[in-house]
Amino acid sequence: MTQPAVPEEAQPSLRTDAERNRSLLATAARQVFAEQGLDAPMAVIARRAGVGIATLYRRFPTREDLIGAVFADRMDTYVDLIDEALADPDPWHGFRTYIEQICAMQAADRGFADLLTMTLPMAKGLEVRRAEAYERWLELIARAKESGRLRSDFSPQDLPVLLIANAGVLAATVDAAPDTWRRQVAYLLQAFAVQGPDPLPPAPAPRDLFRAMRRFTDRGDVNP
Repeated sequence: MTQPAVPEEAQPSLRTDAERNRSLLATAARQVFAEQGLDAPMAVIARRAGVGIATLYRRFPTREDLIGAVFADRMDTYVDLIDEALADPDPWHGFRTYIEQICAMQAADRGFADLLTMTLPMAKGLEVRRAEAYERWLELIARAKESGRLRSDFSPQDLPVLLIANAGVLAATVDAAPDTWRRQVAYLLQAFAVQGPDPLPPAPAPRDLFRAMRRFTDRGDVNP
C-alpha cells in the first residue's frame, strides 16, 4: 500500500526533529566516549540521548560518522595547539608545551585518548586534520633540534609511543591517582632533552598508587 505523502507544511517540523535528534546524539556520544572510549556500545549512546537505535543509525550510519561529528572540534584544537607551539619563540618550550597539552587532552577525555592512538580511514575529515598536524609536527621537531635542546635521534614516531604509554598510565590510575601521568610525561620530556632538565611534578602518594595498582589488577589486566 502506498504511503501518503508528508504534507509540505509538516516538512519543517521533520527537519527540526532530525536536527534535534542529531544534536542529542552528538552530545550523548561525546559524554559516553569520554567515559568509556570509542568502542562504547552504540545502544548506550542512543539510550543516553533518549532516542531509539534506529534513529541513531539514520543520523549517523556508521560509528566513524558519529566519531567524526563528535571530535571535529577536538581535532581542530589539536591542530591549533601545534600551530601555537610553532609560533613560540623558544622552540624547546613550544615542543614541551605541545606534548604536555595533548597529554592533558588525553587525560580529560578517554574518547579523544583513543582517537590519538588509532586511525579511522572512513572519518575523512578527521584524517585530513591529523595529516595536517603531522606535517606541522615534523616542523616542530626540526625547530627543536636546531635549537640544540631536543636530542638528534628523536623520531616522529616517538610521539605515538608516548601517547600509548600515557593512555596506559591513565587507564590504571584515573580513579586513584589521576595526576600520575604528569610525572611520567615530565620524565619522558627529560629523556628527549639534550640538557637542562626541567623539574618533575610530584610523585603520587603511596596510598593512591597502591589503590591504582589494586584497581588495575582487579580489572584483570595483570596476571596474579
